[in-house]
Amino acid sequence: AAFGQLPFGLAHRAAGAGTPGGSAAYVATPTGDAVSVVTGATGATTPTVTVGSGPSGVAISPNGSTAYVTNVSSNSVSVISTALNTVGSTITIGSSTWPLGVVFHPNQIAHPRAYVGDYNANAVSIIDTGSNTVIGTIPVGLSPSGLAITPDGSTLYVTNRSNPGSVSVIDTATNTITHTIDVGPNPADVAVSPDGSTAYVTNFLGNSVSVIDTATNTVIGTIGTGANPWGVAVSPNGQTLYVANRGDNSVWVIQL
Repeated sequence: AAFGQLPFGLAHRAAGAGTPGGSAAYVATPTGDAVSVVTGATGATTPTVTVGSGPSGVAISPNGSTAYVTNVSSNSVSVISTALNTVGSTITIGSSTWPLGVVFHPNQIAHPRAYVGDYNANAVSIIDTGSNTVIGTIPVGLSPSGLAITPDGSTLYVTNRSNPGSVSVIDTATNTITHTIDVGPNPADVAVSPDGSTAYVTNFLGNSVSVIDTATNTVIGTIGTGANPWGVAVSPNGQTLYVANRGDNSVWVIQL
């Protein structure tokens, strides 16, 4: 499917997730201030959904009914109904916060909490999706970017991009930091394995991925990548790692 310039964040809604239309991918296009919806069956792109300024991160709610899109330039989150593919509400995050990454608590189905990395505020905002309001913030490291949560919802991992690069580990029951993990330079994104045992962090200026044991929250290995890795994802069976390298326009497929 073809998009506007510089597609950035992407999230997938599975078929049978409680909304009509089957599987679909939601792709943020910052230069167009829009989100494109790509149907899973045909790969066709529907008319784009206009959101805020500078859309970046995208996440689909656990029941598939909504897509949350962070808008860096307008300091907001657009809430898209996936049944209608229209914006139902807009959540103000805060002046000059630059919201970037977003993730949902996986086990709160009706009104799950959403977590947003506020790049310029060095914090994570907590959103009550029942009222679509910010109900709290968690101070983290400098320039939080990527977020990932364990499958049981107990632990949130946040990459802090500014030197020295680190990952904040947050207990979602208490909304407090339990560990700070030193990783490679300029960590950009993070993904957690399906069994919750491992977190993978892309180091943008290190051309590598740091491998974290989530039981001890320590780095247990490093994997080389292409130039300037950013996006990272783990296959459903946990055996394959996908890394998008912005420096050489490649995607590396790594067998774990």
